[in-house]
Amino acid sequence: MGQIGRAVTLAVGLAGGMLFSQAPEFAQQYRQRIGGAIDELRIIVDDFTKQAANHHLDRQQALEVYARSTDDFLRDRGLSMRGTLERYERLVTQQSDLGVAAPIARPFILMRNADEGILANTWRDFVPGVPVSFAGFVWAAIGLVGGWIVAVLFGAGAKRAVRWRPSY
Repeated sequence: MGQIGRAVTLAVGLAGGMLFSQAPEFAQQYRQRIGGAIDELRIIVDDFTKQAANHHLDRQQALEVYARSTDDFLRDRGLSMRGTLERYERLVTQQSDLGVAAPIARPFILMRNADEGILANTWRDFVPGVPVSFAGFVWAAIGLVGGWIVAVLFGAGAKRAVRWRPSY
């Protein structure tokens, strides 16, 4: 591999390292957004639970009242509330999973079951962080190695393409 090839390989490796080093920071910003979403959803869930209890119902019974209604609006409202309760439970579970996971593993939890809305908003407002943590260093190393491998493979393919000349 020539000097240009080595320089390109190093540059792609460094770019991969910089990109992957942001994974823990992205997971942290996502985790903060989950906390805010849970806080807001908790207000709705607690209010629904309180209203149901005022009528001697638990959440499931209150949802069944909505489902049995002959009014389309109330049935749809019940479906909406059921979705809100399910999302709240999913986010609480994910928050717990993120809380017990090692910082280096948190990006994998996001890849497994991220909330689409929170993920999109986190990406929209993402501010890169400096990888001063161990997790940031490990992800930077993963990206560096991955970028280096891609550059080497690309370089090997380019060399073959240049060397290969059809004979006429």
